[in-house]
Amino acid sequence: MSRYSAVRYASLMIVMGVSLSACSFFSHRENNTLATPRRQLLSEDRGASGGVATLKDNVNTYLWRATLDILSFMPISMADAKGGVILTDWYTLPAVHDERFKITAFILSRYLRSDALRLSVFRQVKEGDKWVDTPPAPDTASDIAARILSRARKLHLDNNK
Repeated sequence: MSRYSAVRYASLMIVMGVSLSACSFFSHRENNTLATPRRQLLSEDRGASGGVATLKDNVNTYLWRATLDILSFMPISMADAKGGVILTDWYTLPAVHDERFKITAFILSRYLRSDALRLSVFRQVKEGDKWVDTPPAPDTASDIAARILSRARKLHLDNNK
């Protein structure tokens, strides 16, 4: 299997997994309104073990909110707080019309730690009339993750004051 086929297969598997978790998002939509924060951070129990503050099913509230904040410049196609998955739609930079990006974020733990966040960044370049998959710069995902973690720590500190 070529590297390109392996990447397409992995992408397909991620999309299928996220699609399955989307079912729970749409069936509980009234409980997951993102437009109006419910200040639930103030009512959560915060233990001393790494900033425990969970939404549902072990998703860290600070990482969730920070990820939405940092990715807010991109159109969000799906956000499942219960599963800890955020998918953006394709975003084209205003100055560059032949390149676009898409991000998938997974929040994997209830703890505010760097290994609780996994990002996948997808990039396409327009060649003629077609969009062609191209790898992003090597440190794109880690730079975005660093911004998300920094924002999550700030939210955690602000909430504990």
